[in-house]
Amino acid sequence: MGTGLAIRGGTAAARPARRKPEVAGILQAGSHGWIMVHVSDLLLPAGALLTHELEIRRSRFLALVARAGSPEEAREVISARRSAMPDARHHCAAFIVSTPGALPVSHSSDDGEPSGTAGRPMLDVLAGTGIVDVVAVVTRYFGGTLLGTGGLVRAYSDAVRECLEDALLVTRERLPVWNALLPHADAGRYLAELSAAGFAAEPDYRAEGVRVTVVCDEGERLSSLVSRLSSGSVGVLEGGTRLVERPAGRVRAGRAVIG
Repeated sequence: MGTGLAIRGGTAAARPARRKPEVAGILQAGSHGWIMVHVSDLLLPAGALLTHELEIRRSRFLALVARAGSPEEAREVISARRSAMPDARHHCAAFIVSTPGALPVSHSSDDGEPSGTAGRPMLDVLAGTGIVDVVAVVTRYFGGTLLGTGGLVRAYSDAVRECLEDALLVTRERLPVWNALLPHADAGRYLAELSAAGFAAEPDYRAEGVRVTVVCDEGERLSSLVSRLSSGSVGVLEGGTRLVERPAGRVRAGRAVIG
């Protein structure tokens, strides 16, 4: 079963294929029991903190969505929101956190609202985007008018959905790490050429030379460039892998739009 991700059209550049993002899944309750919903490893950028306010019949719904790398981090966000607004009646929450080699951990809380009217609808919105390592808190200030079961479900769902609208997304990929030792005299020229070619080089100045690290999936092109610049005197060696984050797209109408 897919995630409902929308892929923007376009012509791919003529370059080596990138590794596909790691794929995880979430167990969700369906009409015929538990079902597996597969999601791409999509995240909000590090440090992202999104807010949105929705008012319905004088009740205020204040949504906050943030990145959280563990259940503990997610609970800290929820606790901080509760502490910041102690006079609010409800602090409903949901989170999805990835677990290496296993299914993501998901959790939701109605925090005193009728069962199934707040936390679960919020969780469904998060799952629908395909985002992981994310926590949502919706704080409600009661306006004196009961909204009913359907009204609460719509209010909490809309608060999270609108909070996420147009949010930037990144994806995690494990890429090779490449190293080269450059002579001090020519390091500046090499670094400028690498930057112009689109490589983000990380220099480490040492006594024996400048050790340059590049994380990319274009090792052949990188090696060719360094070899040309050095007339074959400098080699590029692979040195393991690194988990990196790349821009992936945005959230549109409750779905991740990739591209």
